[in-house]
Amino acid sequence: MSSHTESASVASQRANAVKDTLAQAEAEAQRLVKRRARMIIFWRLAILFGILGGWELAASLGWIDPFFYSKPSLIALQIYDWFMHGTSQGPLWLQVAVTLEETLIGFFIGGAAGIICGIMLGRNQFLADVFSVYIKVANSIPRIVLGSVFVIALGLGMASKVALAVVMVFFVVFGNAFQGVREADRYMIANAQILGASPRQVTSQVVIPSAMSWILASLHVSFGFALVGAVVGEFLGARVGIGLLIATAQGAFNASGVFAAMIVLAVVGLLAEYLITYIEGRLLKWRPAQFSA
Repeated sequence: MSSHTESASVASQRANAVKDTLAQAEAEAQRLVKRRARMIIFWRLAILFGILGGWELAASLGWIDPFFYSKPSLIALQIYDWFMHGTSQGPLWLQVAVTLEETLIGFFIGGAAGIICGIMLGRNQFLADVFSVYIKVANSIPRIVLGSVFVIALGLGMASKVALAVVMVFFVVFGNAFQGVREADRYMIANAQILGASPRQVTSQVVIPSAMSWILASLHVSFGFALVGAVVGEFLGARVGIGLLIATAQGAFNASGVFAAMIVLAVVGLLAEYLITYIEGRLLKWRPAQFSA
């Protein structure tokens, strides 16, 4: 009886020791993760302040001409002035809102059209063979050039900017959706067909989830293209928007205004990137987490 009690006691001590070891290992891992996160933030800020400080110093010492390249302090003053007193075209928030509206409309229309066409052609070899030559020809045309055509045909309103944004987005999303459908696991498709799944069920329950990673990856890039399309369209001709703000600053040789508008666009694009990443994480919760070394 005593030997049995001693064995149970030893086993309990060993279990407690293992638990303590695991707890220590987990605490150490969490400490290393937090330390790595702090290091990343530190180096990001260090690089940012290093670039801005070097730029300010070079402009102040005359190594570069502030007339052409401005400097961070002047750019900050320009942004502050826009926020407080507005721009020559109206309040800054209005310029951002119009450009963002054009970007979002073009992004959603171009993205939806690209996904639908990519899935349709990816699942239908006959349609892919028929339309492939036209897609290649259309994709070979520099899409920025179409901005002038859209301004002439659709005017200076929102339609011409949305049209250019749609064209910029469509081919990026279409290419990824088409390739994602073609890369779907053939064995999974065959198994679904053997189990009696209809072509529509195979597409919706096997092919599209398989291609979702490709599609969402294209959205990260395509939003930037939509923003470029909207801004270029405004630059070519508009009544309001960030592109017009850049064109006005360029016409007045206001380098600070050009850089300030670029920073505003960068902030908008960065916020959109974080939002798309969040949505991607929600839609791909089934995907295993990826860890770096």
